[in-house]
Order: sequence, then C-alpha cells, then structure tokens
Amino acid sequence: MEPVILKHPLIDNKLSILRNKKTGTKEFRELISEISMFLCYEALKDAKTEEIEVETPICKTKAYKVNEDDYAFIPILRAGTGMLDGLINVLPNAKIGHIGLYRDEKTFKPQRYYYKVPKDIDKKQVVVLDPMLATGGSAIDAITMLKEEGAKDIKFLCIIAAPEGIKKLQEVHPDVKIYASALDEKLNENAYIVPGLGDAGDRIFGTK
Repeated sequence: MEPVILKHPLIDNKLSILRNKKTGTKEFRELISEISMFLCYEALKDAKTEEIEVETPICKTKAYKVNEDDYAFIPILRAGTGMLDGLINVLPNAKIGHIGLYRDEKTFKPQRYYYKVPKDIDKKQVVVLDPMLATGGSAIDAITMLKEEGAKDIKFLCIIAAPEGIKKLQEVHPDVKIYASALDEKLNENAYIVPGLGDAGDRIFGTK
C-alpha cells in the first residue's frame, strides 16, 4: 500500500515556515494543527455518509452526514497531541484515545508509559497521529497495541516521514495506510529526520 504524500503549494508554504528554526512556539503549534487538518481531509476521503433530509430557508433537501462516532483519533504522546486540534476541527465528535511512548535515547526504541483508547475500538476507523515518522518504532508499537485491542481499520498520519520509517512500518503493518505532508531524505546517526524540523514535541510545547 503506497503512502500518500500530499503535494500542494499551500502545504509547501506552511512547511517552509514549520521547518525554519526561527519559527516560534505559537506559530509552530498553529501550523502543525493546520497541516493536520489537510491530512485529515485526505485520509477521510473514503468516509461513509448516510442520506438525511434537512430543511433550508428555501425548502427541504437531501443532505449527507458522517457518523462521527465511527471514528477514533489516537495521538502518540506527547507530540501527537499537537495534531489533534486539526482533526477535531474536522470531526469534533470523534472519540479520542492516547498512547504514551517515549524513545530511549541509547537504543532509540520506544517505551510505553500510558495507554487508554475508546471502547469498541474494533468497530471504529482508527487514525493514529504522530508528527514525525522517523525510525517507525513508536508507530509500529502503537498500532500493534491497537490491533491487540481488536482494531482493524487503521490509518497513520504524520507531518514528515523518513524513507526508513515508511519502509519499516509497511513491513510490519502493510494494511495501514500512511499519510504525510512531506517525505524527507533520510535519518541521521541520532535517528532524527534530515532535513526535518527538529524535535516536534519540544517545538510544539516550547520545552527547548
């Protein structure tokens, strides 16, 4: 399943500001949310709708409604929460879960510290959020946990992906479609994406 890399001048423009090390916390956070909204539009192009009748000021007409309860957004803590507002703007009544993982600075492997997801996760389309798909370790572990809960319909959204992360995630979870706003060059020796944008969590929350 080929990843979907969004190509649009407006997204490119936002990415140019996002990557700039001089961009401040407030603007960085807003851009993450805005790009996430674009990703959500693309990822949910296949959303199922039901026909309803509404009355406009002029007359009655057919309209089409998404059952928002069918969707669950699962950010990987902590950086994934920076993407959440963008998706909630699109589907405000979707259910929200959280998976807490951190990267061991020596092994680069993700460690779990928090896990809570909506009930009936097996009946929902699940959208996993993490701004950076670097080694793929956190995404793989989070998706594995969700599958263990019975989740079957899963998509992964990120702002920037590295080829190594895409390859590894596809090898372990070939059924999960990946959506990104940029595919970067590679990982460096510290497992950071090049050119990337630095540590997304630190820049979202202003911790460095």
